[in-house]
Amino acid sequence: MILKVLTFPHPNLRKKSTRVKDVTPEIRTLAQDMLETMYYERGVGLAAPQVDRQIRMVVIDTRSSDEEGNPTMEDMTELEKKYSQPLIVINPEITKREGKTTYGEGCLSVPGFIETVERANYIEVSALDENGKKIEIKTDGLLAICIQHEIDHLDGKLFIDRISFLKSSKIKSSIKKHGYPERKQERRIL
Repeated sequence: MILKVLTFPHPNLRKKSTRVKDVTPEIRTLAQDMLETMYYERGVGLAAPQVDRQIRMVVIDTRSSDEEGNPTMEDMTELEKKYSQPLIVINPEITKREGKTTYGEGCLSVPGFIETVERANYIEVSALDENGKKIEIKTDGLLAICIQHEIDHLDGKLFIDRISFLKSSKIKSSIKKHGYPERKQERRIL
């Protein structure tokens, strides 16, 4: 089922999410609905708060697509290739960060805007999978950037909070004045 994606300045995007106590059939259904919504919206990641569910769960698929729309791993780093995608990540916690990188990030909750954001280049994450089993993710590349972006959502933060005050104010002012620009159909929105 396609879910409605909240857009800034919706106040629920600023709430801190609660941990998932038990991975129930309802949680697994929500994860599948989130994946369907993410693919429909042409994103590479989606956090539960973006679909108005205040729990600590994200879905991610950073694979590229070929001309027929089939997922490929050609642009992925060796670390990224170790993880089968899509990923369903519950109660993620970053346990290690190393290095710095920048990437032009966008967001399904702030559609039409892309800004360069600095993130850790390498991360290690402890979480649960869709079966409630503990998983460890050690990655870099777009997967690391996406995980950090989605965890920000779980903490009530948006990528516009990680850019300069001037750029952030300009985006917020533009949204308030003109609404959101028409979305392009490229697939690299987090």
